[in-house]
Amino acid sequence: MKELIEKRGLPSLLSREEMLEILQREEYGFMPPPPEKISFRKEQLRNDNVFAGKGKLWEISVTCTVNGRDFTFPASFMIPEGEGPFPFIVNLNFEKNIPNFYFPAEEILDNGFAAFNLYFKDVTSDNDDFTDGLSGLFYPDGKRKDTDAGKIALWAWAASRLLDYAETEPRLDMNNAAVSGHSRLGKTALVAAAFDTRFRFSHSNDSGCSGAAIARENTGESVCDICRVFPYWFCENYKKYRKNEENMPFDQHFLLASLSPRFVSVASASEDGWACPENEQLSCFAASDAFIKDGVSGFICDRKAKIGEKFTDGHIGYFIKKGKHFFSREDWQYLLDFIKSKI
Repeated sequence: MKELIEKRGLPSLLSREEMLEILQREEYGFMPPPPEKISFRKEQLRNDNVFAGKGKLWEISVTCTVNGRDFTFPASFMIPEGEGPFPFIVNLNFEKNIPNFYFPAEEILDNGFAAFNLYFKDVTSDNDDFTDGLSGLFYPDGKRKDTDAGKIALWAWAASRLLDYAETEPRLDMNNAAVSGHSRLGKTALVAAAFDTRFRFSHSNDSGCSGAAIARENTGESVCDICRVFPYWFCENYKKYRKNEENMPFDQHFLLASLSPRFVSVASASEDGWACPENEQLSCFAASDAFIKDGVSGFICDRKAKIGEKFTDGHIGYFIKKGKHFFSREDWQYLLDFIKSKI
């Protein structure tokens, strides 16, 4: 692993503050400040025997005031029966209603977790319209400067607002808050935790390029590819590194390292060439020194992981399953087991 890292020519790790400043300026854009005001409305969605009596389901409406203007977005919230406090997950999702394809609700409850389900398009659209939804509060004319936040940073900002709500719920354990996501939302989960230390755990599933995977010598999606198709996910400055990854003053190990000394888990899929599982694992290895420097364990693996292996002992967890680009039940169980092993 060390030889492969040296071959990539990665920039040396810096302090957390320095790495986050570079990532904001050159890749994701600067994270907007918290809202001027925030308020919540809680409404129980079903009064019947939801989830076989294992928990209750609510809708939380979050209203944020930014630049004197209000924007409201919803999120589903489920919590087990009992007193708690319960560890919980803010799950960034491609689907709105739960349970759904990416959100095995009963399994999550069975493992003793509460969870929020945040449908990303309820926050702002997945396109280059920066007048839409939350984007319009920060960019009323739809125009951004070179270092202004892209859509990933805005989705991450919204995830933090659910932590603001969680602080008002006595049955939630704020010492064990997690954020998770798949693909582009796996990138978002890492960014959310990088900039909000209230998240003790972050989990990315098949996040790939501009997420967990090192960009240099990536055999899957490249910076050029992602900036051609999804430039609005990032700040305008990121376009400078199309076919120019070797001159980036950072790479994605900066993002993982910025989570130290908290916990981060990365899940890959063996047949997901687009996300480049080899470079996701290399990023875990390259970020490990930041955790060790902080006096905690890093990534407990110095070789290529075998398909089906689950690493949960360190502060950096890793799992590679056989299969393609999907957030499976097996991925979810790995995440839940990883968190439970640290509580």
